[in-house]
Amino acid sequence: MNKKMRFLAVPALAISAVAMAGSPAMAAHDGSYSSTLGQLNGTTGTGTITLDVAGDQATVNLQVSGLAQTFMDAPYPHVQHIHGGAKGVCPTPADDANGDGIVNVAEGVPGYGDILTTLTTSGASTPAEGLNLQLGGQGGTYSINRTITIDDATQKSLAAGTAVVVVHGLDPATAGVSPEVFGSPSEIAPELPLGATSPALCGTLVKTQMGEMPYGGADTGVATESSNSTGMLALGGGLVLAAAAGGTYAVRRSNTKA
Repeated sequence: MNKKMRFLAVPALAISAVAMAGSPAMAAHDGSYSSTLGQLNGTTGTGTITLDVAGDQATVNLQVSGLAQTFMDAPYPHVQHIHGGAKGVCPTPADDANGDGIVNVAEGVPGYGDILTTLTTSGASTPAEGLNLQLGGQGGTYSINRTITIDDATQKSLAAGTAVVVVHGLDPATAGVSPEVFGSPSEIAPELPLGATSPALCGTLVKTQMGEMPYGGADTGVATESSNSTGMLALGGGLVLAAAAGGTYAVRRSNTKA
């Protein structure tokens, strides 16, 4: 290399180094994640999710279809979360420790962990919204497409490969258990039936490559077949889940025979 070429090469290297130094560093959890959700507890529905993450912002695209849809003309509320901090795996029928025919939330936690982020259709997405049925997906087919803020625990779980998406809410027609078992009190929320809180779909989020610019706007959500009107969900065993306009759900026993 002659002197002129050496003279030109040094500034080029210096410029490259400066450009690299000025670029924001990517965090370990930044990138695109996806999962095809598997079926649990007799579920016949399907679901897919993609998650584009940059810092504490995550753009969610969740598509669900074929889940329990309506009872007595009211949309069935489905809650879904990013779980983590455990093994990063979904449960199997072998995890039904009490042998009642349903793998409940507590039996799935050793594999997928606690709630880190609630995938709500609007509003807050913290673990505190985990059982907020008004912010869940409504009906058997719905989508969630919005940008949310994820906390440090969720970021660490994504980086570790242990983040798992779980959609809750079984169909009594396909769960394969008696109405008495389906309608028995949930182990995590005794005011709700066991079948309404148990996992229906599950999938581990797998990191791919960073995709295109995130789609969707902040604080927007889409849920088809949504309704804020008062409704009733007959959940077997004579139990009825009453949905009030204010978002309060209560379980009472119906004297009406099916």
